[in-house]
Amino acid sequence: MPTVAPLDLEGHIVGAHFLGDVPFFTSASGEVHRLDMGHKTAAAHQGLLASIKDEASNTLVTSGEDGKVNRVHADGRVELLAEEPRKWISVIAAGPQGAVAFGVGKEARVRLADGTVKSFTEQRTVEAIAFAPKGLRIAAARYNGVTLHWVMTAGAPIDLDWKGAHNAVTFSPDGRFVVTAMQENALHGWKIDVKPGEEARHMRMTGYPAKIKSMSWSVKGKWLASSGAPAAIVWPFSAKDGPMGKPPLELGTRGNIMATAVSCHPAEEVVAIGFIDGMILLVRFADEKEVVLRRPGKGAITSMAWSKSGKLLAFASEAGDCGVVDIAG
Repeated sequence: MPTVAPLDLEGHIVGAHFLGDVPFFTSASGEVHRLDMGHKTAAAHQGLLASIKDEASNTLVTSGEDGKVNRVHADGRVELLAEEPRKWISVIAAGPQGAVAFGVGKEARVRLADGTVKSFTEQRTVEAIAFAPKGLRIAAARYNGVTLHWVMTAGAPIDLDWKGAHNAVTFSPDGRFVVTAMQENALHGWKIDVKPGEEARHMRMTGYPAKIKSMSWSVKGKWLASSGAPAAIVWPFSAKDGPMGKPPLELGTRGNIMATAVSCHPAEEVVAIGFIDGMILLVRFADEKEVVLRRPGKGAITSMAWSKSGKLLAFASEAGDCGVVDIAG
């Protein structure tokens, strides 16, 4: 049976992450909590807006209302990467070779490991940034689409246009697709591995009753799991044209209780699904078998992350009731 080690924190928790086997929890108030031989805390921001794991360096990257972009190391040390006084920075991404990207108004900025910053001006405010899995390339989501930039070369950017507001963006692990979450309760995708001169092909993934706040690729990128419905909606991406013409899996359906966070396992084709009432289910893609990892709690699940071994799952909630599930019990 899975066992839960609870951690009660105050207020809204933005993110749950693992660095090694140490769970980290980032709080909207600006603290970064870690369970490393006891509960330890580091002050990172005057108001924290976003946090992500940088896989390349095994650190966290955080941003906040204080205009700072920080790197938080495994020992809790906080390193300032960039500062934009009087700006709120809520858009960040971590890429290869120590590169970090962030959005400031209509600018997408990439800070390289040596401290050099490259800026790209978009048509509209940058709503989200993602790095491609190979090469220093970014996708910047904005109103009416996404723009792709090569960071180190002067090549012309590629515009992927689709009307509407795009609030999140991700590359597939094999780099063949770019997918955004939209304001209008839908995902939109582009197949970008096309022949020179060919246009990227569109994919519309609609029918969600709520906004999609969480997306997670399965191991090897065969599936893309998403929140925004009373189940995890999981689209197939293994075929040449991705999910075009194919229905999604609906995993962990719970009446009208919305899924708010999804996190695919690092080695198995299973997904952890967090719900608005604090419950967490683990569901296998092949046969839809479910295991309850956590019963309902005080608040909606905001974030989940697996340890590298896939034996531990950290979770965060908007009410501060967080914890770590040991799925082996």
